[in-house]
Amino acid sequence: MSTYVYGIARSTHPIPPEQLGGVGDPPRPVRVLLQGRLMALVSDAPETLRPKRRDLLAHQHVIQEAGAEGTVLPLRFGGLSPDDETLAAVLAEREDHYLERLGALDGKCEYNVKASHDEQSVLRRVLADDPELRAMVEAGQSGGDDSYEGKLQLGERIASAVRLREAQDADLLRAMLEGAAEEVSAGPQSTGWLTNLSFLVDGEHIAEFVAAVEAVRQEQPHLVLTVTGPLPPYSFVE
Repeated sequence: MSTYVYGIARSTHPIPPEQLGGVGDPPRPVRVLLQGRLMALVSDAPETLRPKRRDLLAHQHVIQEAGAEGTVLPLRFGGLSPDDETLAAVLAEREDHYLERLGALDGKCEYNVKASHDEQSVLRRVLADDPELRAMVEAGQSGGDDSYEGKLQLGERIASAVRLREAQDADLLRAMLEGAAEEVSAGPQSTGWLTNLSFLVDGEHIAEFVAAVEAVRQEQPHLVLTVTGPLPPYSFVE
């Protein structure tokens, strides 16, 4: 039977309560696999594993419960090993690396920040920064070149200016927040976001980071921020 892996901790980490349930229906009991100076929080893997809400929440709950007692390297949902022996071999081989990561993440959490543009606000900024483009828009509004080709050219020019602004604002957001964080990790990009960043924040500096986010909102009102955290530091574990 495959072994489902939730996270990795030091061997001195408190043992989770026996009644802690993990993924599966019924929930598989969470147990500890000890190897040298490390432990892995694991359970037997269910025969079929899909990212259903119940299992996603169960995975997150195990990480949160264990993380409340000390630092845990959280694996993302779906981490499987063929068996306990294979997992133990990996822990032995990479013991120094995992211990280094545990030390780097002690007392820290993750905040994820996604940013998008308020369309009307960013358009006003783009036009304010480009007098020639603003003149073209004003000419079009007053009955200038209203041909199909003229409208197409103007639309492409505006879209290009907005894309440039997206790249600039992605760099600006990172610069305004990274000073309040220990590390920054760029997440996968997707439609609707101009940037997706995860910040590793020391627990003693959370207020400083939150204040930096609010400063971005106040100083850059054309940016729409979605902030999630504090989270286990998923983005800072290999």
